[in-house]
Amino acid sequence: MENPATVPARAAPAVPHVRRIGLAAPLRWLALGARDLVANPAIAAFYGVAFCAMAACIATIFRHSPEYTMTFVSGCLLVGPFLAMGLYDVSRRRQQGLPVAFAESLTCWDRHLGSMGLLVLMLTVLELLWGRASLVVFAVFFNTGMPSTAGVLEAVFNPRNWEFLAVYLVVGGAFAGLVFCTTVVAIPMILDRDTDAVTAGLTSFRVVLENAPAMLLWGALVVGLTLLALWPWTLGILVVGPWLGHATWHAYRDCVGWED
Repeated sequence: MENPATVPARAAPAVPHVRRIGLAAPLRWLALGARDLVANPAIAAFYGVAFCAMAACIATIFRHSPEYTMTFVSGCLLVGPFLAMGLYDVSRRRQQGLPVAFAESLTCWDRHLGSMGLLVLMLTVLELLWGRASLVVFAVFFNTGMPSTAGVLEAVFNPRNWEFLAVYLVVGGAFAGLVFCTTVVAIPMILDRDTDAVTAGLTSFRVVLENAPAMLLWGALVVGLTLLALWPWTLGILVVGPWLGHATWHAYRDCVGWED
């Protein structure tokens, strides 16, 4: 039996700490993300096409089954950050002076299956609750049956239906906020340090709470750029999707430090 006195002590795991950032920090993240995108245009194009395909699927769902649009959108919010993990890996390698490879960006998640699996479970629960809540809002305000696509547009733009729009936006905003707070730096953390999902998610919440003005600006920029990219033909997402992915890595590096 091994003598405990001769067994070397295990090094304590690194502890993340949240840094305070300025209000203009999100603009710097976008600038750094743009450099990463220009430096690796072929890789960015692949992920841009993937994001564009997701946007096309959302448009198709909205045209044929509008009541399920938010469910599919929440699913994309679940898949999107994991797809962007390849972009995080490209930015990480560039920042560390390592060679960038497309194949590595596709498989970077396979070394973090445990943490990623638990985070997927957490986000899946949020996604299912979000979808169910959206269906309940539709059912309450349209008790004669789910509206067609034209009916949804009329409901959204008709001033008489302001109660429906207000409730729908509040419910959607609450769940979108939870997803944002949980994932804003969680997946880059897992990629960088193989952090467990709970620590990564809690650290993400701390980043948002301790840097609320900057993170609100960051969230507004993400939403605003995404909406602009989706109009009118969704082709802008070819560039904006990878751009935001690269910028998210720099957001993580700016907001989270490590005590080794």
